[in-house]
Amino acid sequence: MTRAAKSPPKPKQAATEWPHRHLLGLEDVSADEICLILDQAKHFKEVSTREIKKVPALRGKTVVNLFFEASTRTRTSFEVAAKRLSADVLNVAASGSSVVKGETLIDTVHTLEAYRIDLLVMRHPASGAPHFVSRHCSSRVINAGDGMHEHPTQALLDLFTMQERGKEFDGLKVTIIGDIIHSRVARSDVFGLTKLGAHVVLCGPPTLVPKRFEAFGVERTTRLEEALDGADVVYCLRMQFERQQANFLPSVGEYVRLFGITSERMKLAKPDAIVMHPGPLNRGIELTSEVADSAQSVILDQVTNGVAVRMAVLFLLAGVN
Repeated sequence: MTRAAKSPPKPKQAATEWPHRHLLGLEDVSADEICLILDQAKHFKEVSTREIKKVPALRGKTVVNLFFEASTRTRTSFEVAAKRLSADVLNVAASGSSVVKGETLIDTVHTLEAYRIDLLVMRHPASGAPHFVSRHCSSRVINAGDGMHEHPTQALLDLFTMQERGKEFDGLKVTIIGDIIHSRVARSDVFGLTKLGAHVVLCGPPTLVPKRFEAFGVERTTRLEEALDGADVVYCLRMQFERQQANFLPSVGEYVRLFGITSERMKLAKPDAIVMHPGPLNRGIELTSEVADSAQSVILDQVTNGVAVRMAVLFLLAGVN
């Protein structure tokens, strides 16, 4: 396995203002801009510890959560984040909208915009759907996951959680394990981590971690022991059985035997390594309950930090800074 070229180091100082109209992915976001969001999230993390968990930053603004796929963490996190910023929130699920009657995506968005909304948080099964919508609407668009493309706010909360646990990005070894090919989370994490100087290793069966991923400036291996050796962060991805149209694995049992994370295998990583997972977790498949519930696990911290990070994103995109 050839070590990837060293990525640019983390910038010394975050950007001072958000320059983009939308947040569609991290591929086109700079390291400075990522640090701006992380720095803003630190301020908003404190809001959730108050007796009254609310600030008036987005009073008078309207946020719409438009979700065409099932979601627990992302949708509720955006809803809580918007409400803690005092915004008005409207949740729209495709299953309960006119989409089921044949309404087009753009007609749905234009209908919502007729209510004079400000921010549109969108999840869609088609890769590129938020990008398409952003070109045909006046509100600001936040990608909450598009097909197998990107999930930028998940990556941002992952970065925030690593940073909160004292992990310096420059030279940090982050091992991402599992269903890479179907993971929008993995793509966004790779873009964010490499821009901040981390060393990323992708690991899994060759059918789920194609060689083409090396083009992202990361290492790729099918040997779990090699991937875990000296890792600072062990990031387990959910096996996306609903997206696996082909026979990517001989069996689930075979995957667990070769790539499931156990307490014994975690001993290969650094003693202070943390374990992460974007959820929902398939216990006993991606990792054992013993690992998921251990002191090394920061899975629930990721959920908590999602609110602060999404507050930062909503705040910056609304232009109130």
